Order: sequence, then C-alpha cells, then structure tokens
Amino acid sequence: MNIPRKIKQIIEPQFVIEGAGVLLRRSFGPNRANLFDPFLLFDHFAFNDPIEGPIRGFPTHPHRGIETVTYMLEGNVRHRDSLGNMGVIGPGDVQWMTSGRGILHEEMPRRGPSGLIVGFQLWVNLPAALKMSQPRYQEISADSIPMIEDGGARVRVVAGEYSGVAGPVTEIAARPLYLDVALDGGAQIHLPLAADHFALAYVFEGEGFFGMEPDRPGEFVRAVRMLVLEDGNTFSVRAGEAGVRFMLMAGAPIREPIFPYGPFVMNTQEEIQQALLELRNGTFVQN
Repeated sequence: MNIPRKIKQIIEPQFVIEGAGVLLRRSFGPNRANLFDPFLLFDHFAFNDPIEGPIRGFPTHPHRGIETVTYMLEGNVRHRDSLGNMGVIGPGDVQWMTSGRGILHEEMPRRGPSGLIVGFQLWVNLPAALKMSQPRYQEISADSIPMIEDGGARVRVVAGEYSGVAGPVTEIAARPLYLDVALDGGAQIHLPLAADHFALAYVFEGEGFFGMEPDRPGEFVRAVRMLVLEDGNTFSVRAGEAGVRFMLMAGAPIREPIFPYGPFVMNTQEEIQQALLELRNGTFVQN
C-alpha cells in the first residue's frame, strides 16, 4: 500500500559564517533535541563572499562521533588529515568521512571556471557503539555515481538504492538514501522511501509541487528551501515550468540522546569533556 509523504515543515535556510569567513546557508545544525535524527546538520555552501581577504575555507579542525558528507556542484575542495589522507573533491564528487573516534582535517576550496565554489555538507550521526570506531573515508568520483534517466527525470544515486540501482557509498549505520534529483519542466517522479526512515528534501534550483497525493497537487515550493517530510513510503514531485532540482535524504533514526559540542557529537557531556581533554594533551588522534 502506497502512503504518500506530505510536507510537514518548510525551513528557510539562514546565513551563517563558518571556518575562515565562509558564508553558508544552514538549514539546521546539531541540537540536543535531535529533531532530524539521524541527520545533524545540512549546509549549502558557496565560498564566494568571505569576510576576510582571500578564500580560506576550513583550516585544520577536529571531528568525533559523526559522519560528514561533502557533495560538490562547482569548484573543488582539497582535503588532508592527521592520518595522512589527502585528495581533491571536484564537481559531482562525494566524500563520505566517518570520523569515528577522532580525526583532524582541513578542507580548502578552489574556484571553478565559473568563479564559484558550490556544494553541500551533510552530517550524519553515529550510534553509540560506533562513535569510537576507526576513522575512514569513502571518496566517490563523479563518474562512479550512477544516474538513472527516465521521462524528464535524472537521478544520481550516491547512497541507498533507486530503481534497482545501488549507490557506491556503503556500510553506513543509518542505512541512508542520498539522491540528487533533477526534473525537466512539468516532469514527475515518484520516489519510494523506507517507511521507518526520516526524510528531507532540499530544493536548491527551480520550483515544483512536492508531496503530491492522488487527490491533491502537493505544495508549491521555490528554491531555496529545506522540506521536512511526514511519514509514508512514497514521495511524489512534479516540476514547475522551469524544472526543479533537489537533494533527497532519508535514513534510519538512531534514537539515542546526543550531546553536541562544536565539531563533536557524542551521547553524554562526559564524553565531550574527554574529547577536549585528549585534544589538549595530544592523544585525540590515534594512528
């Protein structure tokens, strides 16, 4: 039985400054209320209006207890970390970093031919049993992310499965679905979703009708907005005349209390204090 997912909430992203003067559109950030479980943060970044001098990005900083997902649209980001990993993420590439017990890394942007650097960063929670696991990276090149094209719809499958095609990101605790969906003007799509997953849609180009039902046209939404979806197992969208593009994210809630503090998300305040102590005494990173 199909149960359509309607729109529960529409969030207008707010501008914030992070790193060395990077202007971001933030839909939500880590909060003890944990309203978007298993997701902790979603940023839409454009490194094009720094408050201090040249573009500087995100100098060396720590993470513990989370997974960070970087998806590039324009430009690139060079990264390196305390474990010796380094690489460059360009247009269409994805980096899925599991920080686990702790990592120090930096992310430094470079403009593309358009003069812009644009992309998204998503934070996904880790269950308590994995918060102190071994850090790891999954770096996915654009040409290894499958795209399904059908009836004016183009769907890139980063994680999870759509139309029988699985994305390249695997072994993630939240069992996420992460799709980049583009629809031509007037095109429709019906996206199956696991009924027990929490789901979001981030509309970043164009406009369309979201949360369609058999007897209702859905809610008309223009970019840029984050949509929180109600329960159900299908999500239907019809593009407006100029088309629409959005990211669809869904994942299994972890249902554990969280205690966020800056780049750390643990389960208790004591675990945060331990992380800060290790940073001070030089034992935060274990090779």
